[in-house]
Amino acid sequence: MDIETLYQQKLTRPEKACLVLQNKQNLILGMGVAMPPKLIEAVAGMLEGDEFSALNLYYMHGSQTLSESLLKPELADKVCPRPLFMSSYDRAALKRLPNRSLMEFVPATFHQVGRLLTEQIEPHCFMVTVSPMDKHGYFSLGTNADYGASVIRKAHHIVVEVNENMPRTFGECSVHISEVDTVVEHHTPLAEMPPHPPSTTDIKIARLIADRINDGDTLQMGVGGVPSAVLGFLKEHKNLGLHSELFCPAMVELIQSGVINGKHKSWMQHKHIFTLALGDKAMYDFMDDNPSIVGYPASWVNNPSIIQKNNNMVSVNAAIEVDLSGQINAEQLAGQPFSGTGGQLDFVRGAYASKGGRSFVALNSTAKKGAISRIVPRLEGGAVTDTRMDTQFVVTEYGCVDLKGLSLPQRARALIAIAHPDFRQQLIDSAHEQGLLN
Repeated sequence: MDIETLYQQKLTRPEKACLVLQNKQNLILGMGVAMPPKLIEAVAGMLEGDEFSALNLYYMHGSQTLSESLLKPELADKVCPRPLFMSSYDRAALKRLPNRSLMEFVPATFHQVGRLLTEQIEPHCFMVTVSPMDKHGYFSLGTNADYGASVIRKAHHIVVEVNENMPRTFGECSVHISEVDTVVEHHTPLAEMPPHPPSTTDIKIARLIADRINDGDTLQMGVGGVPSAVLGFLKEHKNLGLHSELFCPAMVELIQSGVINGKHKSWMQHKHIFTLALGDKAMYDFMDDNPSIVGYPASWVNNPSIIQKNNNMVSVNAAIEVDLSGQINAEQLAGQPFSGTGGQLDFVRGAYASKGGRSFVALNSTAKKGAISRIVPRLEGGAVTDTRMDTQFVVTEYGCVDLKGLSLPQRARALIAIAHPDFRQQLIDSAHEQGLLN
């Protein structure tokens, strides 16, 4: 059978594609940009029509469509959302739920998510957005290899939503028509997250980090104003490489100008490695059919043993708070999940294990317009994203400190020195109370 005939046999309406779902099954959705909006709306319609009464929902970085359909309060008694990383849309949906416990956050470091969603959690159905099929019968996962490249090989039933706006990318993003069970078509603009202009504080922090990045380093940049601002300071650098969880718009200019070329990477030279992409249409267009942009599953990209293979690996991520011992919280705010464990610890460990590697965790010294310190005596709620043994450089607008090899008293003094001056005495007093300072 030729591939076009096979395609037509598997092509159907979204409502019909969702009939495969049964009561109390596990539905896994593609992450972020790869969330299939038409299929999500169809599943919500089935639940509203009582075609089945319970569904376990696993995903990362929910979309607006998800928030407005499957996560709406009217379906709270039928859908059990279990996000492994939360977006602003997830946080908004959580506030609308009659009971916050109805959304069950799943802690997981990113490089293990593909395994969790195929071994610990039975993958009954996987739904994801893909690019159109090429002449050889292959779709592309485009912006999202992440856990999708792992789950799509092992899910019991695979439904793809074909969108002509999804870029075609290389690496481990190809999926053959024979590997999917059902196809629907829905051509709509991809979700965008244009970068926000960095604040004055972000720029100060970014400059401190950029000064410690050398020609020939390989980069990983996390989400947030500081990582993007760091990239803006690297325009005069030479021969940088990219092995990053996230591909973002600020990287495009550096690739186009030749600053990021991968020439001195220890392996996979001249290839720009990512596992998920989130940005604007111009970035998606740049990725499309670009052989230098290669996506691989997070189980590989984020594996510390893989990260460390590139010498001079530099990791830059953001945090919510750091305590006086060097523990990092990058996922919880006011006692509630704010984002997720994600891949920060993966790269903190992988970068430090790299020969000549460095790991930076950045945060503003205060929050709520200066009302609270983000360097704290103890982390709230027990959410430890990076252990004190793993943390290397911590950076605020008041300085950059390397915690590796420092005793607990030395760590406390170093962190207090880069806290906001208005809170330093309070932190000194707390350090004495904890026995960190004499």
